[in-house]
Amino acid sequence: MLSVTDSAQRSAGEPAHPAQQHPWSRYVAIGDSFTEGIGDPEPALPGGNRGWADRVAEVLSQGSPDFAYANLAVRGKLINQIVADQIEPALELHPDLITISAGGNDVIRPGSDPDAIARLFNQAIARLRSDNATVVVFTGVDVGFSPVFRGIRGKVAIYNENIRAIADAHDCIVADQWALKSVQDTRMFAPDRLHMNALGHHEVARMVLRALNVDNDLQPMKPEPLPSRSWRRARAEDLVWAREYLVPWVLRRMRHQSSGDHVTPKRPVAGPFRRSED
Repeated sequence: MLSVTDSAQRSAGEPAHPAQQHPWSRYVAIGDSFTEGIGDPEPALPGGNRGWADRVAEVLSQGSPDFAYANLAVRGKLINQIVADQIEPALELHPDLITISAGGNDVIRPGSDPDAIARLFNQAIARLRSDNATVVVFTGVDVGFSPVFRGIRGKVAIYNENIRAIADAHDCIVADQWALKSVQDTRMFAPDRLHMNALGHHEVARMVLRALNVDNDLQPMKPEPLPSRSWRRARAEDLVWAREYLVPWVLRRMRHQSSGDHVTPKRPVAGPFRRSED
């Protein structure tokens, strides 16, 4: 597996800006709802969501006036759709840093094969690495804490091992969510229990920056503390979740629909990153 230092040297080619703590100047994020930032709403930003990728781009842009960021991720997309719709557009933006999280929507589907999903992922990574950009891949979260997804924990683990092998073969950096214990808590997730909330996305951003060996001032367990929950409140939330999220999800599967139908990327063109208050 490629070290951060070697990866930076290969992808950058030029000395970093003196104020920068990294060599990258053009970052493209691809994937599904996780990368789009669903669960972390911020209406002032493109697409109405923030998410970990925006948070990472915000840090990488500091002290780098020429830094550009694009986010092509779209909620609900399966890995074959990400390969078909996002890989080539991403490469056309000539990034020197790419993050890709794909396959999660496939893995949670009943009867899916993590090895078959990984073969498609391997093809995607081979293409993304063709221009020697630094590529960051993600393992899935250890879902043993979640009553909803505990049953597929073994399948997630198999897919993760495939991801690690692919990363090793193609000299990618691994952002290891399976080892990220802080997000193994239902309070890190939005009401739909599938997507992380602002705090979860914040913790993932910190993990990605650590994987890239980029200094930053993001603090643990911020932007807000974890709320406490009683048993009674948790059970009441179970009923609300089933009515508002589980039933619609099942109906979409039956109708062969996706939450990402008719949704376009929130940042289709690589441009300067700007905070909403700038």
